[in-house]
Amino acid sequence: MKGSMKALNKIFTVSLLVMHVLLSACSNPKPAPAAQKQAKSDVKYTCPMHHQIMENSPGSCPICGMTLVRKTGQAGEEPGVSLGTVLQPVNSSVVSSVPAITPVQRSVATEINGDGYLDFDTRTFNNIASRFSGRIEKLYIRYAFQEIHAGERVFDIYSPDMVTAQQDLVYLTRNPVPEPELVNAARQKLLLLGMTMAQVNQVAKTGKAFYSLPVYSPYTGHVHDTQHSQMAGPPVAETPGDLAASQPLTVKEGMYVTKGQTLFNVVNPHSLWAIVKIDRSSVSALKLNQQVQLQLPDMPGKTIIGKVNFIEPVLQQGDKTTSIRVYVDNMDHSLKVNTLVKAKIQTGIADGLWIPREAVVDLGQTQVVWLKKGAAYRARQVSTGLMNGNYIQVAKGLMLTDSLASNAQYLTDSENFIKVQSHEQ
Repeated sequence: MKGSMKALNKIFTVSLLVMHVLLSACSNPKPAPAAQKQAKSDVKYTCPMHHQIMENSPGSCPICGMTLVRKTGQAGEEPGVSLGTVLQPVNSSVVSSVPAITPVQRSVATEINGDGYLDFDTRTFNNIASRFSGRIEKLYIRYAFQEIHAGERVFDIYSPDMVTAQQDLVYLTRNPVPEPELVNAARQKLLLLGMTMAQVNQVAKTGKAFYSLPVYSPYTGHVHDTQHSQMAGPPVAETPGDLAASQPLTVKEGMYVTKGQTLFNVVNPHSLWAIVKIDRSSVSALKLNQQVQLQLPDMPGKTIIGKVNFIEPVLQQGDKTTSIRVYVDNMDHSLKVNTLVKAKIQTGIADGLWIPREAVVDLGQTQVVWLKKGAAYRARQVSTGLMNGNYIQVAKGLMLTDSLASNAQYLTDSENFIKVQSHEQ
């Protein structure tokens, strides 16, 4: 009996040892030789100078003798971005470290900014034209922008036609005829040709015609001749005022003029207008009578408050802006034509989503932002609205919870991206 019990104990002990060995083998499996060989074969070593050299084990380059280094980007290295993400086409998805932002919902007091210049108010332009042909005997206007008043003498002119018309009146008054209407007709003809009532009465009373007929201005203002009046427009390197001051008048004593020829323009300097250029994207927010604040960089501290008096109804070819006019009072003559101005137009309160202007790529008729999707940015078309300083309103295409690139310019491949976006339109 004792011998049998000892034999059973030995068998039980051996069985426990065998089970322990089997359990240890299962908990610490050793890689198969084939797997170890495959893993080692996946590791490649290359030369830093000769990338065509690929070896399975460390060593030296057979070409230059440099020590081989392990090739990067191999299996077993965990990249930060998946391969599928990197292989996305750059015209629709970009991997970048540009910071992401979110739209902001707020109410903003919107305004439109524009640049412009002061110009003559052409509504005050009045022409002094020759009503008959003749030769200028005496000129009383000596320089451009000379100030004159209504009734002031402008020039004296000899005109054979006027001499003949005056002699007709003298003949009719010296030789009374049965029909007084002829005398009245002769007087009326001289009045319509530009003679004053006092001059006509003097001719009829003295019986002597004016061979050198004085011509008077019917207007008050600054005198421009036709050459200088055509120079009105935006400021250039040398302003029209400087040119006018340095050049003589085109009308001179002794020259012949024809009937209907414009000799001078008389401009009222008390009224100017500001021509302000506004970007086309802001035209929809423009309305008549909106308040305009004008600042003059050449006159620090000078601010003019006006309103939108006129919106140009057409867009000039090749110009990306439209023009508005703001009528400006200049009774003290402190404002000069062609002075640059900066305008701010209050357009009201706008509610909506606002993002920085740098976050939008403007392709003309299309605006695009880069929306963050995982580790990459994807392009999305949006519709923009008003602009206020460095921010722009997004009317369509974004939600408050969206995340987008803070600067879209860094993510845009200018050639490939624009071609694809234009094709998709």
